[in-house]
Amino acid sequence: MLQKILRLSLLNSLKNKSFQNFIFLSSIQVSNILINLVSMPILITSIGVDQFGLVNLSLSIIVISNIFVSFGFNLSGPRETAINQKSKKELSILLSRITVSKLLLATVVAILLTMGIFIFNIFQEYQSILVFSLLILYSEATFSLWFFQGLEKLKLISIANVFSKLLYLLGIVLFIDQPNHSKFVNFLLGASGLTINVLVIFYIKFKMKIALIFPQIKEIYNSLKSNINFFLSNLTSYISINGGLIMLSFYSTPETLGNYSLSEKITMIIRLFPAILTQSIYPNVVKLFHNNLDGFFKFARKAYFLGLSISLIISIFIYSTAPFIIKLLSKNDIQESIFYLKILSFIPFLASLNLLNVLILLIKNEQELFFKISSIACFCMLSLGGFLASNYGAIGICIALLATELIYFFLFSLVLVKNSREVFYRIYFNKNIMTKNV
Repeated sequence: MLQKILRLSLLNSLKNKSFQNFIFLSSIQVSNILINLVSMPILITSIGVDQFGLVNLSLSIIVISNIFVSFGFNLSGPRETAINQKSKKELSILLSRITVSKLLLATVVAILLTMGIFIFNIFQEYQSILVFSLLILYSEATFSLWFFQGLEKLKLISIANVFSKLLYLLGIVLFIDQPNHSKFVNFLLGASGLTINVLVIFYIKFKMKIALIFPQIKEIYNSLKSNINFFLSNLTSYISINGGLIMLSFYSTPETLGNYSLSEKITMIIRLFPAILTQSIYPNVVKLFHNNLDGFFKFARKAYFLGLSISLIISIFIYSTAPFIIKLLSKNDIQESIFYLKILSFIPFLASLNLLNVLILLIKNEQELFFKISSIACFCMLSLGGFLASNYGAIGICIALLATELIYFFLFSLVLVKNSREVFYRIYFNKNIMTKNV
């Protein structure tokens, strides 16, 4: 009898769209991580450590540039898609407007970087690598994850992403075998992504019968204008979360920087859990919030406390196994890295505290509040991180990162209480305090 109940419970979970979204989004991240781990020793052997470092440096510049290309559409796009799921006309307008906007932004960023290379002569050590890396901008522009996320149909895009990364790995094995081939590494990453992404867009057009139309310039302008705060929020959040290593570089030795970097990379991977969970349930909570408010509160509370429980388990697991993880990745018992990882291991749990606050402000499209909160948290991180790094080194940066997660939670909660008190109390205390609509 117990086995039958467990089997039914498992089947119901597998059929749940939010659960499926979580699995598919996780598979995208896992495949990206695995391909990086597999390609790393191949590239180091083929092009050498020095060129490998320049390839990664170029990729870092492109990753930052992609924040401009995405322009916050990864936050607003799924919401608009979820609301218009049943209207192919609206989906067509939305897909066309966002894709064309991102392509134009990719072109603008590519032109600016090209000017920086050939006119102002910056990035001198890796100019050719960076030029060939520009194709990744167009891969990002055509990546339609946001669209399938809103539709809650992530199977196709997750499979497409795996094929893209395997195509990239195949290209490395076949064509990269000497140091002067380093400029083609990121080019292959961009080319494989762009090829698969274009095929997915053809699938949307011909199989899903969602037409692609060129939007008017005014529509593109209005779209970018309405998304400016989400873009700025993404930018400031990126600095808050990933700025620790840069700040530490001003105050520490290369050895300490390397030991901290190892721990930080592991932490940034496990921090993906709350982000993936948020993206997984986002489309469903958007629909529930607009159509079934009681159902929204019930589902949101259940997802929140489940997410908190899982993230706490993850944090405790990383804390307990830190020595094993560091030895597995570095082949050495680096005590500094182990200590840093133990401190940083609780970041996933602290980040999960804010899961519902973020979802509610996303649902209500509170872009300006998002930007204000992200700006304040970014300022706090830079100020606190700079002070603690100068006085306590890597330990100070670890403390600053933990404090930043708490600052985010405090600020989001404060804003939610002030602007949506009813929602706040219904979510966290399951308690009605007002009778008017939220």
